[in-house]
Amino acid sequence: MLFLWIKAFHLIAVVCWFAGLFYLPRLFVYHASATDQVSRDRFKVMERKLYRGITTPAMLVALLLGVWMLAMNWSFYRTAYWMHAKLLLVFVLLGYHHACGRLLRNFQEDRNERSHVFYRWFNEFPVLILVTVVVLVIVRPF
Repeated sequence: MLFLWIKAFHLIAVVCWFAGLFYLPRLFVYHASATDQVSRDRFKVMERKLYRGITTPAMLVALLLGVWMLAMNWSFYRTAYWMHAKLLLVFVLLGYHHACGRLLRNFQEDRNERSHVFYRWFNEFPVLILVTVVVLVIVRPF
């Protein structure tokens, strides 16, 4: 029963994490297109609060609960190759999260050098990770 509670809250944290990873680059799109200082200042606040107040805490909870579930059933997951692939994608997603933090810092310091078009493409990457992870977890193809 405890495992199901952990899994439920892990999934909630993952949903919140992805919500932040979907919305933050979308804010970058609008921020990169902003022409007035009032808009740029507003986007700085929104981006910072989203990244530090929602996305990063959700990531930490998702990771903590995920590790807890792994530890509870290590004998099963040790040989589950779909889980190995999922964990690899989680590490890639951590890199994406970190990249969002660096881009956020560039915007905060008015050092953005990328166009809104770059951020539109950058925004699509977590979708690919999400689709792949869901297929791995539900279908377990390996």
